[in-house]
Amino acid sequence: MQWRDMEFLFREWQDIWLPDIKERNIEASLPLHVRKIITFTGIRRCGKTYAMFQLIKRLSNTVPKENIFYVNFEDERIEKTKESLTALIPALMKLYGNSGKKYFLFLDELQVMPEWSRWLRRVYDTYRNISFVVSGSSSQLSGTKIPAELRGRALNYEMHPLSFAEFLIFKGVELERHFEYSERNLSAVKRALDEYVEYGGFPEIALEESVMNRKKIIQDYFKTIISRDIAERHNVKKPYLLNDFLKLLLNTKEFSMTKSVNTLRSQGKSAGKETIINYAKYAEESYFCFFIPIFSYKIKEQMRYPQKAYFADTSFITNLSLRFSKDYGRLYENLVAIELTRAIAKNPRLEIYYWKNKSGEVDFVVKEGLAVKKLIQVCHDIEYYDVKKRETDALLDASKELKCNNMLIITDNKESTEDVGGKKIRFVPMWKWLLGLDS
Repeated sequence: MQWRDMEFLFREWQDIWLPDIKERNIEASLPLHVRKIITFTGIRRCGKTYAMFQLIKRLSNTVPKENIFYVNFEDERIEKTKESLTALIPALMKLYGNSGKKYFLFLDELQVMPEWSRWLRRVYDTYRNISFVVSGSSSQLSGTKIPAELRGRALNYEMHPLSFAEFLIFKGVELERHFEYSERNLSAVKRALDEYVEYGGFPEIALEESVMNRKKIIQDYFKTIISRDIAERHNVKKPYLLNDFLKLLLNTKEFSMTKSVNTLRSQGKSAGKETIINYAKYAEESYFCFFIPIFSYKIKEQMRYPQKAYFADTSFITNLSLRFSKDYGRLYENLVAIELTRAIAKNPRLEIYYWKNKSGEVDFVVKEGLAVKKLIQVCHDIEYYDVKKRETDALLDASKELKCNNMLIITDNKESTEDVGGKKIRFVPMWKWLLGLDS
């Protein structure tokens, strides 16, 4: 694709302009007018493109329409070559001029193009009248893994599927001011939570009414992530083995490289340790899943224990795993893990671990700097005496070892603060914690 073809794309964009969008909670103070490349990263179909459209809509209130452009590099008409990138800016300047105008260029899924980071560094340094907003379904655009040539030049914003608060807006469920006292409103919130747990927070699925269509969309997302975001990007030689590994991961709470290799080999599938390590890394880079290590002050101890595996959306677990009934405990735990990653995106000083000793386990240890700030257990049904004792005993053990008295158990319905072993433990319903309404 040469500059004439790029001209066509620019003209087409100006003619089509923005589709109807349902707005998300995108930070209102994004610094679009500063000399930084803004990057949006996150799992495919989580809403990065529509976040860009939302910014374009906001920007068009003060900037002329002909100064704002959007290019989707997954458009099949764009050849995936260096020449296509090289032609982009000359085509823009030929059409609209370079007489000091301020342009805003939104580049969607730029990482699919060869040598994209070197090109972006060159045009960013050369064209000081252009502000760049870039999105990608790869952590290569994130603040921690962005290519060296772009470090110090980019500000990253990590996108996720809908939060529960956003999900309620998409479903038309309004929160009353004192809705905890309204049985009708609370029932609607809890029904929405059940749907959120099963079908997750992908915007397209939240707006889809047909259950069959939802399941099909989730399966299509999974296939596309495997093919485009992992297999093609990393030149995976055995995509069928990658598929089997990810399905295996979906059916377990922990990731152990040795156990994964042995399980696959027992099924007659040849898999080396290095291959499985790479598959796990690729899956994490595509934002399909993420891993949480055990808490320990010793690196060797962290390496000895398996990591907990969590997924970008609970819909993958409920619709792709081999379980015949919903494991609400696991689904609730995954929701909490997702929400904690949102917190990390806002505060990079936060670190998340799980804790374990010979007698029990704590699902989440929230650490900030050198101090452990919070201990969190997730238990869907806490009413049974043995279950409650197991969860609280583990919290008390961790509290003593880690010197943290801020203890929380997230449950289905229970809400109270109880004195257990001489320490206070709070019990909070999941819906309330997800909405940030717990005390």
